[in-house]
Amino acid sequence: MSAAYKFPYDTPLRYLPLVYMLPYDLLVRCPTLRKLPRNMGALNAPEWAGVIQSQQFLNEVLDAVASLAFPHFGFGGWKEHYTGWCPVWRLSYALPLWAKGVERVRGWGVQALFDLPSDFEIPFFDPDDVRSVMKQVVEQTIEEQGWGPMLEVVREMPCDEDFEKWDTNARKDFLRKWYHTRSKRVQTVSLEECMEDEDSSIHSLPAPDGDFTGQVEREDFCQRFKATLSQKDMAILELRVDGYTYEEIADRLGYKTHSAVVKRMEAIKKRFIQYENETGR
Repeated sequence: MSAAYKFPYDTPLRYLPLVYMLPYDLLVRCPTLRKLPRNMGALNAPEWAGVIQSQQFLNEVLDAVASLAFPHFGFGGWKEHYTGWCPVWRLSYALPLWAKGVERVRGWGVQALFDLPSDFEIPFFDPDDVRSVMKQVVEQTIEEQGWGPMLEVVREMPCDEDFEKWDTNARKDFLRKWYHTRSKRVQTVSLEECMEDEDSSIHSLPAPDGDFTGQVEREDFCQRFKATLSQKDMAILELRVDGYTYEEIADRLGYKTHSAVVKRMEAIKKRFIQYENETGR
């Protein structure tokens, strides 16, 4: 690959290591990136040069890597809960810093990629390992760039333009603080009490078209629950939360029929209830 290398370093080529680091469940959402061959010999074919230099390639890398970086800034919710006006949303798109940081922390850069044997199939990275690397990269970058004081101000002084107009926990917490609606006289009920209420439907299993995925998305502990799932179950759940039908999910993930996806969703629901009981939620 090195001898036939034709791309200047200041092109999106420098972000290829980040592309191959993307976990499977995230990569399947990127139509352009998921088509790239996973060995350098095949990638050297002329048709891939135009793809790598395309705006679509860059846009997908930006969105995917930003979603990996955002959770480690210490703000509630996901990147998608915030608008482009939010300073942290913008910082999460600092792609050159993330590429540099990953190479520094893990030694995974363009040179390392090109040093691989041309027929070596690059395996998918472990999601937990990717999160660990990105956490270290983001924390080091915050310290190096001196972003700490600015992030503290953003936490203390959010504004309405920072948030998408969705019913998310991140936005609701902001609105409560913004409008001072947290009343000391509000009577709270613990989830344990709710579980003990025989009329509660918290442990019912809704039909596959029910609102289970919405419930998981709304729960504060959803990230911890999702971390217990396999890569494929994680992909199914996140695609379902994003509004994909079972047929669409089956097509995207390679299942022969959508009934297999329905069965996996039922298993995820049962695992969710088990996890809720195990954690004393």
